[in-house]
Amino acid sequence: EVQLVESGGGLVQAGESLRLSCIGSGFALEAYAIGWFRQVPGKEREGIACIGPSDGSTYYDDSVKGRFTISSDNAKGTVYLQMNSLTPEDTATYYCAATRYTGNYYMRSYFYGMDYWGKGTLVTVSS
Repeated sequence: EVQLVESGGGLVQAGESLRLSCIGSGFALEAYAIGWFRQVPGKEREGIACIGPSDGSTYYDDSVKGRFTISSDNAKGTVYLQMNSLTPEDTATYYCAATRYTGNYYMRSYFYGMDYWGKGTLVTVSS
């Protein structure tokens, strides 16, 4: 059974950093694309970063490019999201998700075909 568990959320002040973790089990991380999403109540969930752990290819939404970094530790079956220079607009529940990885052509497309989801971790950034 494929499972994804997020952790690392919490309350921070604007300008501070957090690192989220997504631990996967029941599947080989290298065979999947892993994405990070976030959602604010009343708004659609948005994809912000994804990675193909087998080759390290990444993609970032413009809203987080230059501030967030996605990485993977394949031996630990874990994908991280390092979030720097946080602002109150980053306040959301953050989810990781997975789908089969078929290569790094048009990485953004993985946002639209995720098959497995974690339950999320809440990030709150105070001003």
